[in-house]
Amino acid sequence: MDARPKTIYLPDTMIHWPWPRTVNPHLQDVKAQVDASFRDFKALSPESQEAFDKCDFALLTGLAYSNAPREYVQIGCDLMNFLFLVEEYTDFENEAVTKERVDIVLDALHNPHKIRPEGECILSEVARLFWVHALDCEQGRKRSIDDYLKLRRKTVGVKPCFLIYEMGMDFPDEVSYHPVITDLADCIAELTIIDNDMMSYNKEQAAGNEFHNLISIVMSELDFDIGSAMAWAAHYHAEVQKRFVDGLAKVPSWGPSVDVLVKEYLDGIANWARANHSWGYESQRYFSTKGLEIQQTRRIPLLPKVSAARTHLFLSAVPST
Repeated sequence: MDARPKTIYLPDTMIHWPWPRTVNPHLQDVKAQVDASFRDFKALSPESQEAFDKCDFALLTGLAYSNAPREYVQIGCDLMNFLFLVEEYTDFENEAVTKERVDIVLDALHNPHKIRPEGECILSEVARLFWVHALDCEQGRKRSIDDYLKLRRKTVGVKPCFLIYEMGMDFPDEVSYHPVITDLADCIAELTIIDNDMMSYNKEQAAGNEFHNLISIVMSELDFDIGSAMAWAAHYHAEVQKRFVDGLAKVPSWGPSVDVLVKEYLDGIANWARANHSWGYESQRYFSTKGLEIQQTRRIPLLPKVSAARTHLFLSAVPST
């Protein structure tokens, strides 16, 4: 008999976050243009394209860059689509396939004007440590909480999105690489990791991907049940929030003209945390059509385990190798 709980309680991690939900007024206009352009790549099967559309990554962009001009929102949409496409094309592949695709992307980076061979994987632009994740999947390796967070900080794909907040600012290196500024950015990346793993836990445990989710790793390492692991994650989330808010008081001054830009940048990345949290419920990425309901009730029906032959969003669109 299955002794697991029938529902999962998902704590509201952002209830005390000072930055409210806002959305960019250019979102719908940009979304129509970017979505049409993305379909021209023909990167996905019709079924996968439909599933991709339900994730509504443009919404995340509009929430994240709520005060940005139209052209920045368009760049953000393009970047977001690409980052999630890379993730879905590599998340469930073995080490060899992932390395091949990373090499293709790196080649495209080094040779931006080179015409890509016919039939090659559509991925291009940025590659990170996806082979590490793939190796974990293949071997079923279980990481410690610290090791897992170290890996996720490198693969979460948030930091490239922060560059859009800097556009037009031309910060000197002493600002961009100041330890207080970099730590504040690290805090927002950490909040994103925690929220994403809390929201994605249900579908990942059902798919057997528990070795790459913070909640499952906390359960394994600390011998917690689901509720206790969620509470641990919410408490850690609150600690990181406090680290960010306290860190704002430590930001040095570089003179009035620079300070106003630094504040704008920090408000931007702080809004990213709110945007990511809101998008998790308002899109269909994690909760299908039930996101807004779950956001109110905080209760998620526990999904049953599926067979070992796992599938993912773009399985039918990825050519066999």
